[in-house]
Amino acid sequence: MTGVVLDASALLAMLLDEAGGDRVAASLDDAIIGSVNYAEVVSHYAKLGAKRHDIEQMLNALPIRIVDSDQPLAMDSGMLRYQTRSAGLSLGDRFCLALARRENRPVLTADRPWEAFAKSLGITIVLIR
Repeated sequence: MTGVVLDASALLAMLLDEAGGDRVAASLDDAIIGSVNYAEVVSHYAKLGAKRHDIEQMLNALPIRIVDSDQPLAMDSGMLRYQTRSAGLSLGDRFCLALARRENRPVLTADRPWEAFAKSLGITIVLIR
């Protein structure tokens, strides 16, 4: 599968060699990740005490494109709050969904609750496990 948006949970599953990580690895060509979700991945390793240089080296080796947040994406992410409130999604989750909708790409995630409203948002959710 190519042309996907990666959620932080999906990229972390691959990096941590967790279940579903192989599905993510197979999708890296032409994959994108939003800068907010990229920051979530960086935060995971920073919390563990990893040095910036080591995190950069690990992530820069991946063939993924990081998509910067902009005003329209921020607005779309904020507007998803009402539609996704029952699932209690984080701001990062909503940025990922907004990016997937804007780019018309499926999103890879480990977050099962996203399936409940994906159709109403016009987004394809691909669960990695």
